[in-house]
Amino acid sequence: MREIEPHTAPPLIEFPCDFAIKVVGETHETFSATIVGLIQTLVPAFTAEHVEMRASSGGKYISLTCNVYVTSQDQLDAVYRLLSAHPLVKFAL
Repeated sequence: MREIEPHTAPPLIEFPCDFAIKVVGETHETFSATIVGLIQTLVPAFTAEHVEMRASSGGKYISLTCNVYVTSQDQLDAVYRLLSAHPLVKFAL
């Protein structure tokens, strides 16, 4: 039987880097502040200045593009897990 070789492709992202994460949720007065606070727990230098906000055409949803400076794949994965688990977040891309 042939042994399977470990995956040796180069990483798709070079760390550290700025990484744009889109976060979508229903429009709520504290949505933006909540998302900024969540990201700050893992990336303390992240601030509201790193966020671009856009409302949906009907106004029901809001999307935030969060430009996060991450230092590793583990840190980026942790940010996604934290955001995705929050009840105000519909999805994070």
